[in-house]
Amino acid sequence: MPVGALGSGRARAALSHVAAVSQGPAVAPDVRITLNFHPDRTLGDLTVLEALARDGAYHSQFVTGTSNGGLTAHPGGDRWRWESRIFGGAYDDATPHDRPVYGALNFRRQVVGAAPRFGSSHFRLTGAPLARATFCYPDSAAEPVHFGVAAGMSLIALAEADEQDALDDYIEAQVHGGVALARHVEALVLDASYRNTPVEAAARLLPVPVEWHPGYRITVAALHRHADYRGQEYADLGASIAEDGLVDPRIIGDAARSGRYALQDLKMVWHTLARFGAPKGAGTAGPEQAAGDHIPVAGTPSA
Repeated sequence: MPVGALGSGRARAALSHVAAVSQGPAVAPDVRITLNFHPDRTLGDLTVLEALARDGAYHSQFVTGTSNGGLTAHPGGDRWRWESRIFGGAYDDATPHDRPVYGALNFRRQVVGAAPRFGSSHFRLTGAPLARATFCYPDSAAEPVHFGVAAGMSLIALAEADEQDALDDYIEAQVHGGVALARHVEALVLDASYRNTPVEAAARLLPVPVEWHPGYRITVAALHRHADYRGQEYADLGASIAEDGLVDPRIIGDAARSGRYALQDLKMVWHTLARFGAPKGAGTAGPEQAAGDHIPVAGTPSA
């Protein structure tokens, strides 16, 4: 199936199945789907950005075998089972490349993307993929019963009325028909910590504009203050990798590539940073953050 097309009967069937149980107003045309990810993680011998430059397309966990969530994308696994339920079995016998890719609907227009739980940086898609996307709230891992499509979206009101943790309060998007970087991406939005690093150099090789958000940063003191969020051991781990008393996405990425730490442990450090060290406009700030958990990056432009 050509990337960005719905020539696949499976994709059409999946969209029709979800549309039949969706209702509500249409999504505003200026709202975008974002795909959050960690740009400096590795896929074999390549970083994520290097692999994206090679392939020219954004792939699902079924293709890459990697995830910033659970690794269950295989026949009979949880991800396979969730997709079978949500899409009425449309993809049960599909090849990995035929399956949808996952993002979130940025209806809050957050500068860090709609679902920072999954990464500090994100691709912001063009408006076109909205028409071939399906949505659920909460995340598909939570066995949701509420669904939407661009023409019928009751999920925004549901999410706005909910009291989920800020990292879980996103509307999941499943984009059918693939995402080709050159055709379907408006911009790659990177965390400010990646300026003048190999990540920025790799990003410049992609066929998309590069933009910046102000960046996630948190002090070691704030990590310890919020140790109960993910656990004291992860606050201690964050403190052990800190530089000059601070942790940011670039520092966590360096630790991940060093091979010295379990990736699942570093994910817990990231969650704490994402929840309590977000920049203004991220939508994840709590009352503690206003007291100074996030350290602004002086002179960093937002785009």
